[in-house]
Amino acid sequence: MIDETDQAIQMTDIYSNILSSTLDAFASIISNNLNVVIKVLTSITIVLSFPTMVASIYGMNIELPFQHSPHSFGIVMIISFALSLSSVWVLWRLKYF
Repeated sequence: MIDETDQAIQMTDIYSNILSSTLDAFASIISNNLNVVIKVLTSITIVLSFPTMVASIYGMNIELPFQHSPHSFGIVMIISFALSLSSVWVLWRLKYF
């Protein structure tokens, strides 16, 4: 009876170690997936920050370039679109997408 109890205790220790290792591996996989998602979301935030920055600068009540031009809205939109595209290109080259 004592031998069987010792064997049962050893088996529970072995299965406990196996379960712990499996849970650690699963936690590592989840952490890796979370890192990838956060990296993509950060990249999207960077891309969307440029049009916001350009629009906020041109929303100020001071003299700005292209302010009195009839095509000022188009110029500002082209500038923000170009900044966004260039940031997408840089992030694509760095494999953030």
